[in-house]
Amino acid sequence: MNLGHSSIAPHFHPLTATYEIQGKTILVLWAPGGETRPYKAKTSLSGKKSDWAYYLRKHTSTIKASGEDERELLSLAAKVPFDDRYRQTATLNDLSPYLIRDFLHDINSELANEARELDIESLGRRMNVVGGPAEMAFPKNVGLLFFNEQPDQFFPATQIDVVYFPDGAGGDRFEEKIFKGPLGRITRDALDYIGRNYLKEAVVKHPDRPEAERFWNYPLAAIEEAVVNAVYHRSYEIREPIEIRIDAKELVVCVTKETL
Repeated sequence: MNLGHSSIAPHFHPLTATYEIQGKTILVLWAPGGETRPYKAKTSLSGKKSDWAYYLRKHTSTIKASGEDERELLSLAAKVPFDDRYRQTATLNDLSPYLIRDFLHDINSELANEARELDIESLGRRMNVVGGPAEMAFPKNVGLLFFNEQPDQFFPATQIDVVYFPDGAGGDRFEEKIFKGPLGRITRDALDYIGRNYLKEAVVKHPDRPEAERFWNYPLAAIEEAVVNAVYHRSYEIREPIEIRIDAKELVVCVTKETL
């Protein structure tokens, strides 16, 4: 509390919680994006007087922002992140309490036990997917992306297209499956569909030993990583679907004309 008041300007306080994990007490700090960013911090906590500076992350290092980096930081901070913007064309009724409760249950959140007793505004504020004053509360974009049954009505082309080319990308034939709905659901459904239909295992037996070798045409863990990153880290301001292209030689995840 003291550091948030005395060493960060404007004042900033992360959300905190403690958990018992494997016999140890863990302190969790959640620092949601602030509406008064960017924040300056003291360059030193020793002594009564200290300079102030902006800091940013480069690779694995935290460095003091200066020159062009500081100008870019100030420019980016002038714009509220898309996920945190209020959706004034929507209402709190557009957030599904059922989707929220299922999500909290799936991640084993302690909030799941309280969710049924909270109204949608209180629950949404606890999860940081609702903002604005009490007399005019709005869902945030991130809330609608995850907890609305049809987020594409607010964000066109919010979907995952899985396209298979049996004769290769240059062939005339292809199979297409489109997934629409809340981001968490379509991510799971698309991965399940790919796993069922396009991941194949080969077994090689050897005459000199009892153990057989098993090989997959594509590693599932790598596919999961690429698809989850594509869904959760793209900008939904850009109205293009995520496309997963599959043929016999490669699997490509395309995000806004870029590939993973």
